[in-house]
Amino acid sequence: MKDSENQCHGEVRTQLEKNLNPLEVTALALGAIIGWGCFVLPGIRFLPDAGPMGAIIAFLVGAVFQCIVALNYSVLIRPYPVAGGAFAYAYAGFGSKGAFICGWALVLSYVCVITANAMAILLLTRYLLPGVFDIGYMYTIVDWEINAGEVAFISAILILFAWMNFKGVSAASAVQVFLAIALTLGIIVLFFGTALSDSASIENLNPLFNEDRGWLASVLVILALTPWLYVGFDTIPQTAEEFTFSPSKARDLMLISILVGALLYALMTLAVAGYIPYPELLARKYAWDAGWVADQVFGRFGGIALSIPVLAAILAGMNGFFMASTRLLFSMGRSKFLPNFFSELHPCYNTPWKSILFILVFTLLVPWFGRAALLWIVDMSAIGTALTYLFTSMTAYKYLDRHPEIAKSIWSKPITVIGAMTSIICFILLIYPSSPAGISVPSWVCLFAWVILGGLFYKTKHDELETTPHSKLRYLLFGKADHPVLFDLDEDEENAKEKALLGK
Repeated sequence: MKDSENQCHGEVRTQLEKNLNPLEVTALALGAIIGWGCFVLPGIRFLPDAGPMGAIIAFLVGAVFQCIVALNYSVLIRPYPVAGGAFAYAYAGFGSKGAFICGWALVLSYVCVITANAMAILLLTRYLLPGVFDIGYMYTIVDWEINAGEVAFISAILILFAWMNFKGVSAASAVQVFLAIALTLGIIVLFFGTALSDSASIENLNPLFNEDRGWLASVLVILALTPWLYVGFDTIPQTAEEFTFSPSKARDLMLISILVGALLYALMTLAVAGYIPYPELLARKYAWDAGWVADQVFGRFGGIALSIPVLAAILAGMNGFFMASTRLLFSMGRSKFLPNFFSELHPCYNTPWKSILFILVFTLLVPWFGRAALLWIVDMSAIGTALTYLFTSMTAYKYLDRHPEIAKSIWSKPITVIGAMTSIICFILLIYPSSPAGISVPSWVCLFAWVILGGLFYKTKHDELETTPHSKLRYLLFGKADHPVLFDLDEDEENAKEKALLGK
């Protein structure tokens, strides 16, 4: 990072250096999209809740919808190529309050993915190294034993990723490329290995949908989660300030990452469901169904080998969202939406080390709640992501409304409307109590706790935001005091704020 040469009202704007190429950005997004869920959720969420066909239809339909949302991002990344992504877009479209709500929801989504990946490592270690880390029993939560050895192990991994991001983005992005390649090859090998095995059969995929729900509810229960499943694509606009290439290329990179992600989710689900009749597989209640299938297809060595891409997926997700979440907090701190604590740079490494520390402290709490926290985290993350996508789609609509020449030559307004409606539908499916995808009580408790924390942060900054001229906020967010926004400014009110600020 470096300091901008320009100032506004005596404020120096720090900004991120440009050092990410297209391959690194695509690897960041794909690794964030796949993560642990592709390997772990087939046995504990996709197949039990929807059946193989219900899950795959949801993956494909959700991918189409998220591609539409990505097109809305691509509209905004050109006029606003800065760190913060949807948070910056929400400010451009709706001002300070909308920006804070969107930004805080997105932080929730990103932090949840980091913690979910950390918890997935516990499943992997219990499969690979039984008895090694599950020592020092402390207590049990929802039939899951919490052991001191596992808590210490996961905490050490989280500290490692915090340290990598503390040292700088170049080291973290190089690791991300290797991890993305490893996880992709692992899924493809397992799929073809299962498909060519002697016991593989189309009949093993019956029932195609959850028999208790019916086909539509089976699809909807997974479709509601697709904002979370594909959330990684928006790490691309999050890092736009660090691109070494034109922001116009971001559209293609986002679409590629979503479509490849959908394919990998489908292949992994079919690999788990196709080896033996999947209801029989689920009834055996293995700790990790994909690992058991790999054992049968390739032998014990094959199961262990599968752990390499699984670990790559987990680590890629953790790394990608550590990078994205710290940059989001940095942007919110830099623009005065959060305490200055979040925008402070390390004097040696020029990284937002206090934002990294905040993420680390929060994620270190999760290993103390065990496997049950996985599903709570997925629910909360999906809500935060759906709300974020809604803000982005509505801002894109306002932008196209102000620039009809762009609407004619690139994307039309219906795309923004579909993106907004998709987000609203997913949001309703998650919060409506009678919905097949309705979130659990523990998820609500955790969500309210996050909202309260955000409210406390906002309260500390409310007076400052209300009295700060938008010219200063635009400078801090976009680098220019006169950068165009999409909400109406009261000129008299702005002039009064300017005079009051100069009087100080």
